[in-house]
Amino acid sequence: MRVCGVELKGGEAIICLLTHDKGAFNVAECRLRLFTVSSSMPTDNIRTFQDDFEKLMEDYKVNEVVIIERDQKGKLAGSATSFKLEAAIQLLNMPVSTISNTTMKEQIKRNPIQADIEELGLKKFQLPAFKAAYAFHNQTIY
Repeated sequence: MRVCGVELKGGEAIICLLTHDKGAFNVAECRLRLFTVSSSMPTDNIRTFQDDFEKLMEDYKVNEVVIIERDQKGKLAGSATSFKLEAAIQLLNMPVSTISNTTMKEQIKRNPIQADIEELGLKKFQLPAFKAAYAFHNQTIY
C-alpha cells in the first residue's frame, strides 16, 4: 500500500510517499516534494493545486492520503490557506484521512523509525510528512 503523508504549513503542502510491502517500508521517489500556493483568494489557484495534487496521486498510484491535523484556534492554529488546501485534498476522489500529532507520537514510540532521514533520501522539511505516513501505516498494520 502506498500512502502520501502531507504537512500543511501556510500556503505549502509538503509531501512524502511511503510504501509498505512484505514487511518493509520504502520511501518512493517523487517528482515533487512540496506544492506552493501563493494566494488562496483566487478560486483558480485552489483548483490548480487540487488538479496538480490529484494528478500526482494518480501518477504514483497512491492508495491513501494522510494529513497532519492542525489546531483550529489559538497561537498554533493553522492558517486559512492551509485549511483551504486541506479541503481541496479531502474533496479528491480517493481515501483521505487525518492524523493527530498525539497518534503519530504513540505509533512512532511503539514502532521506532529505524533509519536516518538522509539515508531515506528525504529533506529535513519532509520529516513530519514522513512521520504521518509511517504512523498511518503502523496504525493499519498493528
